[in-house]
Amino acid sequence: MSLVCGIPLLECVYCLACARWAWKRCLHTAGHDSESWGFASAEEFEPVPRLCRYILAVYEEDLRNPMWEPPGGYGIDPECVILRRTYEDTRGKAPPYIIYLDHEHADIVLTFRGLNMAKESDYACLLDNKLGKRIFDGGYVHNGLLKAAVWVLDMETEVLRQLLEKHPNYSLTFAGHSLGSGVAALLTLVVVRNLDKLGNIERKRVRGYAIAPARCMSLNLAVRYADVINSVVLQDDFLPRTATPLEDIFKSLFCLPCLLCARCMRDTCIPDEKMLKDPRRLYAPGRLYHIVERKPFKMGRFPPVVRTAVPVDGRFEHIVLSCNATSDHAIIWIEREARRALDLMLEKDHIMEIPVKQRMERQETIEKEHTEEYKAALKRAVTLAVPHAFSPSQYGTFDEQHDDDEEGQESNLSSRGDTSSVSSSRGKNKNESWDVLIERLFDRDESGYMTLKESHRRD
Repeated sequence: MSLVCGIPLLECVYCLACARWAWKRCLHTAGHDSESWGFASAEEFEPVPRLCRYILAVYEEDLRNPMWEPPGGYGIDPECVILRRTYEDTRGKAPPYIIYLDHEHADIVLTFRGLNMAKESDYACLLDNKLGKRIFDGGYVHNGLLKAAVWVLDMETEVLRQLLEKHPNYSLTFAGHSLGSGVAALLTLVVVRNLDKLGNIERKRVRGYAIAPARCMSLNLAVRYADVINSVVLQDDFLPRTATPLEDIFKSLFCLPCLLCARCMRDTCIPDEKMLKDPRRLYAPGRLYHIVERKPFKMGRFPPVVRTAVPVDGRFEHIVLSCNATSDHAIIWIEREARRALDLMLEKDHIMEIPVKQRMERQETIEKEHTEEYKAALKRAVTLAVPHAFSPSQYGTFDEQHDDDEEGQESNLSSRGDTSSVSSSRGKNKNESWDVLIERLFDRDESGYMTLKESHRRD
């Protein structure tokens, strides 16, 4: 009898819990994800709208007679397009791309287009993955996207090396949208790990921009490569926020809202600590730039602002229940809003009339702040016990220690089209800082002196 009387009470508790969840989800807006981040400057955000236009140019069959150019054009000189690869050229191994020699900005740019819903090869790239299938550099990456990145590097290594040798002061930039964003991000990662294949160029000359990024690498890699990879997210974009495997998303494209809502309910019940402890969970890569243009409970769009950070916890973990979650993924909207945001930044700088010398000093300050934020993110990852994360050495000499065997295997990555699988224990040991190593080997007594642990003393 007492059990029967308790059923209505359980129903009330369940209803209250569901109402609380629904209330929290409805109140959660995109602005909450980046409200504690700093504002981006015009200098660091300047490449974004330009690269969006370059990505849009990949869709054109003839740049001399464009059909879908945005207002103001693509900003591309057709004579400086080094090569163009179509679906016929890539044979389904990678999305189409172009290599453009940007003399105005001293940049060699390789840009990928986004997902083509009419091409089975694009779906095959997304479906070629399983959670935890591919290990790379002590973390996990999307297998299909990595294979596409390696194939592109195999095809274009000689072209890129010749361009870099001919223009030693130019930077090398990879950019892509949606599906192409994952390929561009992982191509940046592969190139940075194999700089000898491009003539031993400096790491700082390589940059990657993932527009509307796919979750393609584990958290330790996303933070570790934040100095060279940047992700751009427009307001409520669903793709960087859902940890649902890409293959499941695009297999369920026609019932995507239902899938996102179900995933939203599931992720709400998972503690953040458990998410961070899962080494196979994939994330949006690198430093994040979040374009915010709408406010809760207000109609219309507002002047966009851009916030940036290298977050570890709270890295776009929660889906925003919004009617704009899919439209904010469109490259056309991203280019438009990024251009508006940049124009507002430049207008503000013009009003302030910053002298050239002070502008250069501000650029140096921004680079220094980004470096400090990057190191703080690495340390934060260690504090949160993110799998395979490591903290940079304060002496700057032991940041990364790679085993000889792994180094030899990864140096042949491009030629083999595959990556070496490194065990979790090996990845942990080779990336430990001296502070972590000392804490693992020694204990402190009551007086504060450090003594060797009993287990190691017996050894």
